Amino acid sequence: VCPQVPELSREEKLQLRKEKKQQKKKKRSEKGPTAEPPEQGAAPEPGQPRVTPHPSSSPTLADGPSDGEKPTGGKSKAELRAERRAKQEAERAQKQAKKAELGQAATPAKPRLTPTEPPTVVKRLPEHVQVDDPAALRKLAKKLERQQVPLRQDYGTKVNLFSHLHQYSRKKPLTQQMSIPSTVIHPAVVRLGLQYSQGIINGSNARCIALLEVFKQLIRDYSTPPNEELSRDLVAKLKPHISFLNQCRPLSVSMGNAIKFLKKEISCLPDTLREEEAKEKLQSTIDNYLREKIVLAAEAISKSAFEKINDHDVILVYGCSSLVNRTLCDAHMQKGRAFRVIVVDSRPRLEGRETLRRLVRKGIHCTYVMINAISYVLPEVSKVLLGAHALLANGSVMSRVGTSQIALVSKAYNVPVLVCCETYKFCERVQTDSFVSNELGMVSVPF
Repeated sequence: VCPQVPELSREEKLQLRKEKKQQKKKKRSEKGPTAEPPEQGAAPEPGQPRVTPHPSSSPTLADGPSDGEKPTGGKSKAELRAERRAKQEAERAQKQAKKAELGQAATPAKPRLTPTEPPTVVKRLPEHVQVDDPAALRKLAKKLERQQVPLRQDYGTKVNLFSHLHQYSRKKPLTQQMSIPSTVIHPAVVRLGLQYSQGIINGSNARCIALLEVFKQLIRDYSTPPNEELSRDLVAKLKPHISFLNQCRPLSVSMGNAIKFLKKEISCLPDTLREEEAKEKLQSTIDNYLREKIVLAAEAISKSAFEKINDHDVILVYGCSSLVNRTLCDAHMQKGRAFRVIVVDSRPRLEGRETLRRLVRKGIHCTYVMINAISYVLPEVSKVLLGAHALLANGSVMSRVGTSQIALVSKAYNVPVLVCCETYKFCERVQTDSFVSNELGMVSVPF
């Protein structure tokens, strides 16, 4: 370790500067008989020779010998100080170089980014998807244990391609490990979670509506504990319920956006509101969200789709989309358009049967085929109408399995594809394939 040398004082610096000037004068005088420049306003007479001052004629400093006086060591005081200063600078530079080398070996220095440059950080999947990461699984288990939510067991054997995704076993229901009287989960949330896991409530719109209706009931039954604020305590009370629903079935994008909206509204509640007023305001906010984001959005999309549907059109639909069904029914009942619908279905859920029942009930002529027969019916199709689970930030559409195949075959036959999607299903996520993040179905269901 290099010893710390104290810095020179101001007087010593001035003295060192004067001594350096005197050294320069001495060197100039030793080189030749070159005279010093004349002083201010004094010019030498033409007949008189210029006199060079002798080094001994320089004024001496009050606190030390002059440059001409040599100490016993053979070097002047200024030279010794200059050598000492150079040695200090060399030691300081060497010390900084060692520190830099040690810092690079331990942790590489992070490059400083300008404000205009976005940080390029490569992130893995969210924690609820990283099933192949033991650390993420342990963290998730601790979180659920802290929230008193049971952890759902995964299915035994897995395909390596989908090893990072959850594949829950349906043999043991999630409520088997719960003690209903002592649990923090509301009974309405338990019932909703079981309906999600058993497939009784399907579709992104239906799942979101059911979730918000249960949250309204949860808010009605909530009472603020003493010495607590409703805006903070209610958000903390919602977290175990959301974790429980996510364990029953992964949350859809529409449900995630609705939960973000509700949390924001709860946190923005003023402290001056009484508890009953705050609860009524939250319930009316949920009703407005359902009306604006789902009901009115469906009406606007249906009116816009009227212009795309003409008489004698053959429209192909896939699965069961509540928005697509409403659009077709409104076009037939309100506008009187005469068209034919080809309902394409696929296993294992066979949701197209529900679409077939709804359209036939309204008097629309329909044809029912399976997805492996679309190449035979597409030559007579004029346009394709599809529903959406979410619209990603890169413009990709996420929907039920088989939708991409229908879009590709439609492109091969030059058939236009129209997607009906509400704005509350938009999300900032980017996904280029179906393997990064997805939801695996039941293994025991045969195809």
